[in-house]
Amino acid sequence: MATSADKSSSAGQTVEIPAGSVRLSGELTIPADALGVVLFAHGSGSSRHSPRNRYVARTLCDAKIGTLLFDLLSLDEEAVDASTGELRFDIGLLARRLEEATHWLRRQSKFGGLPVGYFGASTGGGAALVAAAALGDEVRAVVSRGGRPDLAGDALGAVRAPTLLLVGGLDGPVIRMNQEAFARLSCTKELTIIPNATHLFEEPGTLEAVAQHAAAWFRRHLPERV
Repeated sequence: MATSADKSSSAGQTVEIPAGSVRLSGELTIPADALGVVLFAHGSGSSRHSPRNRYVARTLCDAKIGTLLFDLLSLDEEAVDASTGELRFDIGLLARRLEEATHWLRRQSKFGGLPVGYFGASTGGGAALVAAAALGDEVRAVVSRGGRPDLAGDALGAVRAPTLLLVGGLDGPVIRMNQEAFARLSCTKELTIIPNATHLFEEPGTLEAVAQHAAAWFRRHLPERV
């Protein structure tokens, strides 16, 4: 596997991201004239192969936004988590992995200077907000899909990046969690309810709506401010 990504391409490139003592597998796609790069933080029990995140990633690439889909856990950690479930809610660990992936991206010579955004799903939404709070202006925009921003806790008040929370209209408990977290955010923010959608956005047209909202948010907030 490649350990760097120096050549821009519209096709996905397999990468390995060092994170402490482990290496995380990922897929990096940078379209021509990219406006920025969005790192994906998947939900509990998922991976970079999440079909929902991959759909959103394709939509972003069509909108000239690069994407980095990667596993937040190593293969050994995934095996442990499959048995115990102890790591999927370790928001601190997941956020650090997102930060380390951001630092890795910054070291890539061809596109390390592109603006960075985060797209988090489920527990990955909480991790994305914790990482965004830690990195400050390094992160330009955050989108959460059916996320658990409440898991970000006190970090919510420190988030500077414009944040969009997307929740299914039929996902009652998660709507309440997002409303409570939304009230604690002091950055530019929006909470959008996708009608007739359950937690996984499996209903016709709902995932497409998520992808379009996300693309519009990143296109608005990733480019350099003037």
